[in-house]
Amino acid sequence: MGKLDSGDTAPAFTLPDQDGKDVALADFAGRRVVVYFYPRDDTPGCTKEACQFNDNLAAFKKAKVPVLGISADTAAKHQKFREKYGLKFPLLTDADHSVGEAYGAWGEKTMYGKKTIGVIRSTFLLGTDGTVERAWYHVKADGHAAKVLEELKA
Repeated sequence: MGKLDSGDTAPAFTLPDQDGKDVALADFAGRRVVVYFYPRDDTPGCTKEACQFNDNLAAFKKAKVPVLGISADTAAKHQKFREKYGLKFPLLTDADHSVGEAYGAWGEKTMYGKKTIGVIRSTFLLGTDGTVERAWYHVKADGHAAKVLEELKA
């Protein structure tokens, strides 16, 4: 699957959260939502990104925009990650990477000069009509949450 652009329909999904409860994109129908894909719980970049989204959560809530983090990690790993850093937003498990593939957030990337297959750190701002308002690919973890917030205010 290729990359998503503004105006594309956001691929539907239902994934289990850190408590094993199914969360569907359809649950947010009529609302804007931020969906971000990250490689792994409790690694330096992913921790920085998650903590910055968490630090800005009040602003996202004020804008009435929920934040969903997605990785292939298990519910147990997500629980540990949330407890360790006090994360207050859901972390979803995309065990087979099918949702990441649908969003263009899983595929070939270059790390340290080597081509690998994995999660392409990506964030999507989805609109009230279920389309992509903005897609960011290959994002830098540090400072990204603030950029997404700026986009919301724009």
